[in-house]
Amino acid sequence: MALLRSLNVGRPREAAWAGIGRTSIDKQPVAGPVEIGRYGPAGDQVSDTRHHGGLEKAVYAFAREDLDVWAAELGQEIRDGQFGENLTTVGIDVNDAQIGERWRVGEAVLEVTTVRNPCNDFKTWMGRSGYDNTAWVRRFAAVGRPGPYLRVVVPGVAQAGDPVTVVHEPSHGVTVSTMFRALYTDPTLLPELLRVDGLVAQARRKADAYVAHTSR
Repeated sequence: MALLRSLNVGRPREAAWAGIGRTSIDKQPVAGPVEIGRYGPAGDQVSDTRHHGGLEKAVYAFAREDLDVWAAELGQEIRDGQFGENLTTVGIDVNDAQIGERWRVGEAVLEVTTVRNPCNDFKTWMGRSGYDNTAWVRRFAAVGRPGPYLRVVVPGVAQAGDPVTVVHEPSHGVTVSTMFRALYTDPTLLPELLRVDGLVAQARRKADAYVAHTSR
């Protein structure tokens, strides 16, 4: 059974090492029920609104199983929320989820929209947290399991221990991992993204440009 293991929130903190001088990547688990609104969980506030947050990136999910793989790779335990995720899940392969897939988490309904782009702030955060962050962006990208961003279709209350239930599954077959590879490591996959109804604008522009270039 898929469950929400932890619901994590963070607020902006001054950080000279961050690209804009502040960051909200340090997400901490919340005890008890939390309202998930259109722009994410109550108590969570995005720092870099150019690259994070908004309706299409309201919530970020990462699987506990993937954190455990990284913990084995790094030789250290990794707590829930360390990767900046709002939802730490168990029992569901969040990277095999299709773009447009919908989950019920507590009372909220969330829709998979796009993928995380690993950045230097993430790399620096890992190093400052005591992990080996050598070539972190490249290593993270090579695995191709970034976890999805989700939009909030139906706001509602959720808390650790709630079931995570797939309530809608598209038929196009474009998964979170496929989208990540298309955008960041294997551009030959970009045309596949055009099968997704309501594809986020950034991905559509990149896919359209690739198709236009290769069809000349």
